[in-house]
Parts: sequence; structure tokens; C-alpha cells
Amino acid sequence: MKFAVIGAGISGVSAARMLQDKGHEVTVFEKGTKPGGLVRCDVVDGHLFHRTGGHIFNAKDKEVRDWFWSYFDKEKEFISARRNAKILLKGKVIGYPIENYLYQLDKEIIESVLADFLTIGPGGKKDPFSYSDFADFLKGNFGSTLYQLYFEPYNRKIWNTDLSQVPLGWLEGKLPMPNIKQVLLSNLLREEESSMVHSTFYYPRQGGSQFIIERLATGLDIQCNREITKLEFKSGIWTTNETNTFDSIVFTGDVRQLSELMSIDDRELQHELGGVSNLRSNGTSNLLCETDDTDVSWLYLPDGNTRAHRIIYTGNFSASNNAKGKRKSCVVEFSGHVDERVMKAEIASLPGNLAPIDFNYEPNSYVIQSEDTRARISRIKNILSGYRFHLSGRFAEWEYYNMDKAIFSVMDILKSFRN
Repeated sequence: MKFAVIGAGISGVSAARMLQDKGHEVTVFEKGTKPGGLVRCDVVDGHLFHRTGGHIFNAKDKEVRDWFWSYFDKEKEFISARRNAKILLKGKVIGYPIENYLYQLDKEIIESVLADFLTIGPGGKKDPFSYSDFADFLKGNFGSTLYQLYFEPYNRKIWNTDLSQVPLGWLEGKLPMPNIKQVLLSNLLREEESSMVHSTFYYPRQGGSQFIIERLATGLDIQCNREITKLEFKSGIWTTNETNTFDSIVFTGDVRQLSELMSIDDRELQHELGGVSNLRSNGTSNLLCETDDTDVSWLYLPDGNTRAHRIIYTGNFSASNNAKGKRKSCVVEFSGHVDERVMKAEIASLPGNLAPIDFNYEPNSYVIQSEDTRARISRIKNILSGYRFHLSGRFAEWEYYNMDKAIFSVMDILKSFRN
């Protein structure tokens, strides 16, 4: 078959790679100047700049791992690392996740947290997803003290929304389900956290996540600076921008734009696409900085003295990420659009004697689901599959996918072809 893949981020490039390896003819359209999407990197003054966060690879799914490593030499091309995340809370560095490091908090706070735990009981609710919303889940499992101290202010920074309006579905597979008995054991035994998502990870020795994209893109027909402005389905054939024709399309772009892009005689589909055109998302503003040496990989920032919500010490992921003869690099991440001058002013209150190098604003990076989002997207996917049009990726499916989940989603599409 002749496929168009729209978008050359990790989802689009993975889809094109898998399809071409199965013998299909594939053309990838990317509106940007190079492939990468949210995982793209640039070298600035000798430092590697993850323009949107700091992307690493790990996967619990064996099929994803096997596919990924078939394109790379794990030992020679990647570094294996253990996540060393911390929280900067009221000027004090605390271990992460916070519930396993309660012994590092002040006595009065510990007493209040323990009182909450006694009320909750050893196991919390049997079904974590029986809570009404994200805020209810956090308070019900961790208690009001930890909720007000850390969970509410930190998550409000990231999502920029009322946590009571965030459904629980997106949590599945992203956070461990807390158990008070295990939390207390971790504090008493001082055990390091090993069950967190990406507690260990792999990172390229050279080039960061851009290296991953470029390796997977090798031999693919990727046409950059080619924005798709019209998708027309007629007589069983898809036409892009009124010029190129295809048997099938894998769309990894923004599902909110499809109602404007797509010309198709299907009232039900157009109605459903119109229903998702106003889905909410947050962008991120990222500031590449030089920093003093540290062994931390991620530092989370719940306090209100800065709008930044985390520092990603990408300079610790690989020595090649740092300019020779200079201090290590890091990326300070702010949710939403924050002016460069404001970011530069706010990093003065953060640790590490941060010196700004470059900045980037990504209009869309965090998707925000409402209660009916998954049901709406599911209906759209079912209708579109009948037209050989498939949605894959964070913004096409409106799911907060990491790299491994994006690859897994593409694999699911290929399985649906066989079925």
C-alpha cells in the first residue's frame, strides 16, 4: 500500500519505519525544518538543548524493547542510568517520590502526614480509579497534608488547571498506586525507589533523542517544510494538499485540526471531529542553562517562588551534552508561555548559579483530558479506520504518551491492519 504519514516526531517516524520495513511505500510530511517533534534537540554553544523537556528511553513492554533495540547497539551507543530525582521543597532538597522520604521532612509535617495515614488506613481504596477525579485521588491516597504541601501546587503548575477537573484515566501506567503499608516500610527501611516509571533508563551517548529520531529515519522519505493543509477522501483514495494520492494515512498531528483539514462526506465524522476541536493543552517554555555540578537528574519545584516546575539536568545524562571547558547544562521548564526575560529573572531563585544560554517555547506539549475525551477519540478512531485513516501519538490520540507508549501505539495500528 501507499501510505502518507503526517508528522515526523517519534510516533510518525516509528510508524513510517515499521510500514516501510513491511514493504509499504511511505512518504512522511513534516511541517518543521527537521524530524523530531517534541523530542528534537539542537546544539547551542556546544550544549545539547532538548527544546521540549529531556527525553529518555525505557519500556516495560518487551515487544517495544525488542523493536527499538533492533535499530541500536545498546552497549556501544547508549548509557544505562538510574533515575536520581529530587524535590526542592521550601529550600530543602527531599527525595522523590516524596511519600518514600517523609523522614526528611520537619517533625510537625511528619506528624500531620501520619495522622492522615491513620485515617486512610493501610491500603487506601481497593480500586484507585473509584475516585471521582485527580484531586480526590491524591487526597484520598496521600492525605490532605501531602496534597497541600506538594501534590496540589506541583500538579497545578504543570497542568495549569483545577485538579478536580482532571479525570483519572491518564494516570494509568504513569504513577504507582500508593499503598500506605509500603510507604511506611520504605521510610522505616530507607529503601530506594525502584517501582517508579522510568526509575532506570537508557540515553544516547551522543546527540540525545535527536540521535534516536535520525537513526530511525534513515532511508525514509521525509519531506520537511511540508505542512498538510487539506486532506480529501474521494473514490477510495486520499489526496493531500490536492496533489499527492495515497491508499492510507497515519496521522500523528493535532486531532483538533482535523475538522478544518479533512474534506470527506461523512456527517457523523465531521460532528465528532467538531466535538474535539476545543480540547485543552498546555505549552512549555524551556530555558537552557549552565549549572553547577550535581548528581541529580530531575529536580521538581512545587513552591510558589517560581513558575518553573522542574529542572532537567540533561548534562548528567551524557557528558557529550555539555560544551567542553564549560559547566554542565540543564533545562528549566515552565508550563505555558513565559516570556524569556521573566524566565531569566526567576532562575535567580533556583539552585546551581544558573546562567541562561537559549530558550524555546512549544505551544503544545501537555494534553489535558476531560471526562469524555477518551470516548470521543475512540469514536473518531473507529470511524476513520473504515477510511484507512489512523490516529497515532500524543496529540492525535490526546494521550500523555512517553516515547515507549508512542511506539506501542504504532504497533497497535499495524496489528489492526493484520486483523
